[in-house]
Formats: sequence, C-alpha cells, structure tokens
Amino acid sequence: MNIKQYILLLIGFLFVVSCDKFEEFNTNPNEPTAVSPDVLLPNAIRDAVNTTVDASFLVANNAAQLSAKILRTEVDAYNWNAFPSYWEGWYESLTDIVSIEQIALEEGNDQLEGVAIVLRSWVFQNITNSYGDVPYFDATLGASDNFTPVYDDQQAIYTELLSQLARANTLLQGSGNIPGDILLDGDALKWQKFANSLRLRLLLSAGEKIGDVGNQFKAIVDNEPILESNTDNIALTYTGSFPNEFPLVPLKIGDFDAVAIAEAAVDVMEQYLDPRLNRLARPNTDDYTAGFVADNYLGAINGQGELCTKAGASRLGVQYYNYPGLTQADNLGLQMAEGIIMTYAELQFSLAEAVAKGWIDGDVESYYNEGIRAAMEYHEVDFIGFGYADFTDFYTTSGVAYSEVTDIWEQKWLTLFFHGMEPYFEVRRWYHESGDSFDGIPFLDPACGNTNSDQLPLKFLYPGEEQSLNAINYNAAISNIGGSNEQNARMWLVQ
Repeated sequence: MNIKQYILLLIGFLFVVSCDKFEEFNTNPNEPTAVSPDVLLPNAIRDAVNTTVDASFLVANNAAQLSAKILRTEVDAYNWNAFPSYWEGWYESLTDIVSIEQIALEEGNDQLEGVAIVLRSWVFQNITNSYGDVPYFDATLGASDNFTPVYDDQQAIYTELLSQLARANTLLQGSGNIPGDILLDGDALKWQKFANSLRLRLLLSAGEKIGDVGNQFKAIVDNEPILESNTDNIALTYTGSFPNEFPLVPLKIGDFDAVAIAEAAVDVMEQYLDPRLNRLARPNTDDYTAGFVADNYLGAINGQGELCTKAGASRLGVQYYNYPGLTQADNLGLQMAEGIIMTYAELQFSLAEAVAKGWIDGDVESYYNEGIRAAMEYHEVDFIGFGYADFTDFYTTSGVAYSEVTDIWEQKWLTLFFHGMEPYFEVRRWYHESGDSFDGIPFLDPACGNTNSDQLPLKFLYPGEEQSLNAINYNAAISNIGGSNEQNARMWLVQ
C-alpha cells in the first residue's frame, strides 16, 4: 500500500467514525420515538371538542337563534363563508385519532380501537354535515403522500359511518383498555352507549333517505345500550386550568360580549316562565335571588340592520364565562360549562320524534317529558325562584305539556344550547322538512335583515385553499351540488 492509498483509507475510517459520533451526539435519549395512546387520546378529545365548542359559540347557536351576534353579524345575516378554522380543526384532530387507531390495531386493543372509531365518526359527522361531500376515505393519508384527497359522496359517508359505529359497538365489548380517556374515564360501556346513540342521531338526520331507517332505528333502541340518564352524557368536563378549561374562559371581555342571548330563545322561555332562563342568560341586574323578573332578561334580534335590535341584550349565562366583578358560576354552586357532544336529554327528544314517525313503540309524551326533565336537571335550575314547586308543577302548569310534534322541536331546540353544531343541524332539518321554509317552525322566523332572501343557509362553503391546492377533486365536489361553491347548495341531507 502506497502512502496515497494509506491516507485515503485513514480519511475514510475517520469519516465513518465521525458520522457515527455525530449521529450519537444528535440523538436525544430523553425524546420518545413513538407517542403512546395515553398522550394522544387526551389531545385528540380536547382538540375536537374545543373546535366544536367554538363552532357552537360563533356559528351554530347563532344560526339557530339561540344566541345572537352583537358584533360581526355575518352569521346572523346569512352571509356565510367557509369557516376554515373548523375545517382545519376537525381534520387536524383526526391525525391523532388515526394514530390511536393504528396503535390499537398493532396492540390488539379492541376497546381502544372502538373508541378511536367512535371519535373519528363523530368528527366526520360534524365535517360532512357542515360541508356536504368531503374527503373521507383519503382524508388521513398525508403520511402516504396523498395530499389531494378525493371528496366522497355524503350518502356513502353516512353509510360508512353507520357501519363503522356498529363495528365499534362490537369492539367495545372486547378486550383491552382505554388509556388517557378524559371524556368517559375509560368506561367501555359508556363508549358503547355513545356509539349507538350517535347511530340514532345519524339515522334521524338522514331520515327516509336511508332505506329501512325505521327498522334500523328500532333495532338499536331495542337491542343495544344507549344513553340512559344524565350520568351517561357525552361531555368533556374541564378542570379549570390550561389547557383543560372551557374555551370561552380565556376570551377578552369584548370577544365574549360579541354574542348575547337571542330574542327568540328569551321569548319561548318567558312564555313558560322556564327556569332555564337564568342558566342560559345572565340577568341584567346580576341578581339571582329575585327569581323571575321580566325586565332582567332582554334578547338580541338575530340579523343586521337598524331594525334588528341588539342594545341591552343579556349576556350568556354564568357557566360560560367568568365575568370580572359579577356573579361567578361557583357563587351559585354551579360548575362551569362542559364541552357537550351529546346528552341524554337530546336523545329523549329524538326518541319522542321516532315514536311520532312510527319508527319505534312507546309514548311520545313520556319521552318528551323526560327530555325536558333531564335538561332541567342538567342545568340545576331553580324551580322555586320561578314560581314552581318542582318539575312536575312546571310541566303541568306552565303550558309546556305536549300537544304536537313541533313541541318536540321547540324543547329540543332549547336543550341543544351549546351542543356543538347540533342546534344548526337540527334547525336545518326542520326547515327542510317544512318545505324549505320557516313557516313550519312556529318558534322561529327568518333572521331580521338577512341577505339571503329569508333562506336558511344549507352548508358552509369549501375553504379557498381547497380550490387552489386540490382543484380537481374540489371541482368534482361542487359539480355534485350544482356547480357552485355557495351556501344554498344542496348536500344529500337536504335534497
């Protein structure tokens, strides 16, 4: 070996050794190479719920006229856009959910896989109900370099969601555990009830568009576990400190005050002297000892323009914001608001409507009565302060007792306050069932001064980035709804 060959060999050896040392130096022994489900699951739940609470505060409650915008009144005026933060927030939460599902499959953890499927299905219910045809089957394949997912037909998405939830119901009866479950504390039976109750929600939303819908609904009610009381409510309880605090609490006062209780909601509750009034709204005097005093509550008129009165409207209730210098929720022995996904009360009204439709056996009024009672119990209302001895006294003397199907709609509407996107989804369903008119919804009128010819918007617009980054699939999606990305386009649910 000559001197030149020796030098080259020495350089090569030093290069290999130095690379090994460099890689060793740049490896952090304290940084995990994989994230466990007990870390992923809390983040997935929190992100998805927080996105949905925000959507309820800024869009769904206002579109349903349970609350009203005081500032930035585009939602009230039916001048809608893509609301891209919700598109992004829901899809981003799916990243962790899909990772959890993959870990569950690898570990053979049936219960964790079932939880991931239920969460994924609920998130997709929000996405497709808001936008219509959306990426579903390709939606979480970015790791496989699929950055232009196909938009799937909403009917196909619904079919798949119902199938997946049935599968989750079976998996949750299997082996394994649910680490990091901040929603239902690792209780697999409660996740089963969530899965099956969500199936009922989907079936009611689609109605006769799904073949044999009545028999499918009845089979679940008769044979599967569903929500049985308020202890089964699917709601994230916040601890009160970052990052586990109700999403409205960190808002600036002006941002919280941009939304007030709506006149439509106040009118219905005052009609019955409904004790939920001082839970959903804050009395203007901030006096909770006086019971019902009419002047204490003023609703804002949804809409925009000089005729749409906003001044003096009452703020949202004490559970939704720790207002400085005023009564706090804990002063009244109340907990701060939860991140609601679904409640037992909501389900009772769905069952009442299913009886009215002839899908299941039972007594409409019994389910209806139980729905109101459960909603009152959930809000820990003050019956005596509003002149009633108890719930039975309220039901029998207030005028709220059942007489027709629209009574179910009215009471379910009040119950859905801050139930994510459901206030808007349900009002849209009733609007469509009433011939695309508010005439069939006795407790609602078109928003004052609206810019949409008194028509309730039927969908969110697709985000602008989809048009530029996923153009082929975006164009195919809008061709299925008439060729235009606009709020009155008809998704499958409202065709």
